[in-house]
Amino acid sequence: MDRVGIPLLCHAAAMTTTSLSPTERTRLRRSKERAATDRRVLHEVLREGMFCHLGVVVDGAPLVLPTAYGVDLDSGPDGTLYLHGSVAARSVVAAPDQTICVTVTHVDGLVLARSAFHHSVNYRSAVVFGTPRPVTDPDEKLHGLTVIVDHLVPGRSSGSRGPNRKELAKTSVLALDLTEASVKTRAGGANDEPEDLDLPYWTGVLPLRMVAGEPITNDDCDLLVPAHIRTRANQLGAPSCTDG
Repeated sequence: MDRVGIPLLCHAAAMTTTSLSPTERTRLRRSKERAATDRRVLHEVLREGMFCHLGVVVDGAPLVLPTAYGVDLDSGPDGTLYLHGSVAARSVVAAPDQTICVTVTHVDGLVLARSAFHHSVNYRSAVVFGTPRPVTDPDEKLHGLTVIVDHLVPGRSSGSRGPNRKELAKTSVLALDLTEASVKTRAGGANDEPEDLDLPYWTGVLPLRMVAGEPITNDDCDLLVPAHIRTRANQLGAPSCTDG
């Protein structure tokens, strides 16, 4: 389990300690002390995230879209990030012909300083660059979609009907290697100027985290909440979920 109780989806690669090798695109220019060099930190940020932002150029203009993703840390030398979308989606069609950028961000707290200038945010963020490949192998395509579903709710792929041939034909899956990536983090309190320390203003951190609500059963469903949903809800701090 990681620090929020989310199980490792692919533990073998996650247990391997390797360093992130910076490139011209991933090398930090500012606040270099916030860079994480251990690849395990990248895995943690991606594993704990639920949604990413996909940056791609479409018709000569940048397009940034939020989307679900999944990560297989045992795929390839550095792991693979899977994305999906409609076969007609402009972003999915354009992505394999260019270098794309995928970001995942966790906001862990608002840092409130004595001065407006030194207000900040505690965060963990990952940036991944690369040229994605369209997944055409039927088995890997199904695997990629399963990884995405189970990334959001571990065990959900076994608790739902898998995609049929028609649905698979309507869906594109992209695979992006995690080779070129960077991680940047901030933690701790405010960094006020020495001359501001005696000012009569409160300073500190307002912690933030994602919290799940109690599962709401659909009106046309008479089943109890299954165990994998209860587990995920509890991981995300649902107030109560006792049936099932």
